[in-house]
Amino acid sequence: MRIAVFTGSHAGPPSHTAAAAAFATALAGAGIGIVYGGGRVGMMGTVADAALAAGGEVIGVIPGHLVDDEVAHPGLPRLDVVDSMHERKARMAELADAFVALPGAAGTLEELFEAWTWGMLGLHAKPAALLDVDGFWQPLLDQLRRMVDDGYLDRARLDALGVVADAEELLRFTAGYVHPPRKWAAPPSS
Repeated sequence: MRIAVFTGSHAGPPSHTAAAAAFATALAGAGIGIVYGGGRVGMMGTVADAALAAGGEVIGVIPGHLVDDEVAHPGLPRLDVVDSMHERKARMAELADAFVALPGAAGTLEELFEAWTWGMLGLHAKPAALLDVDGFWQPLLDQLRRMVDDGYLDRARLDALGVVADAEELLRFTAGYVHPPRKWAAPPSS
């Protein structure tokens, strides 16, 4: 099993860095591979370094134009260099069995939302989750609940988005995951 980890190219506060390292170490210890953005900087680098140090499988996927900008991780046993951000996300989705967002910024949100939306549209049936470190994702969850309340998002889709505190909780969530029906299912023929 492999999990795509979306997270920032900045380090964030020390508690986030420590949580990312513990999370990646625990996944590696459980024999779970990590697919991530391929950088050696920020939270991305923390995740890769911790998983590698614990003997875990780590696959980086990075667009060629970011190899220098994000300083591609030189210690990865596998680094897939692709042509675009679109290809990066598609390759990560292809390689992963589930998705998790650790604290990050706009890119982290964009990657998570695309993977989660692809599931809603029936392009895959893989679980997606948020690793909620220090309540980082609570404002986002408030906004998503508002979307449900205002009729923009089905409650079942929000309920299908995991909110976990650590790797053990993520693995329990993925093991028990039941994917909701496609958002746009064809009406029954008469």
